[in-house]
Amino acid sequence: MTETDRRVAVFETQLKGAGLRMTQQRRLILRVLAEADDHPDAKGIFTRAFALDPTLSLSTVYRTMKVLESQGAIERHAFEDGVSRYEHAGQEHHDHLIDVDSGEVIEFSSDAIEELQRRIAAELGYELVRHRLELYGRKKQPARKNGRKSG
Repeated sequence: MTETDRRVAVFETQLKGAGLRMTQQRRLILRVLAEADDHPDAKGIFTRAFALDPTLSLSTVYRTMKVLESQGAIERHAFEDGVSRYEHAGQEHHDHLIDVDSGEVIEFSSDAIEELQRRIAAELGYELVRHRLELYGRKKQPARKNGRKSG
């Protein structure tokens, strides 16, 4: 069983557990979500699935995503752009760097940042239970030579 197939099976179990009937359209949504290696929003999931089944409605995508989130199968991130983006739950902890120009979401992990956060919490008399770190940045432009952009 591939990782995608495993994710689809987990998503199906979550939807059935919430009392939803498994339709072909929902299976398609689950497959698109399971195959995503980015942080798609509902419209992005809809666009990818609609290309394969033009009878799909955006409201079906929204309902499916809401149930998956309530069941803990996916996590919703509301980054500064105001768009809710989704990723699979249960992944190893990571943080996000969001490119403010392109909207690209880059996952990263840093032991140094994790340790610093634990130390700060301890210094303030707390035990860190969970956290979410989002960094917003812009790609640096190439260095200029002789007053002109290089390239």
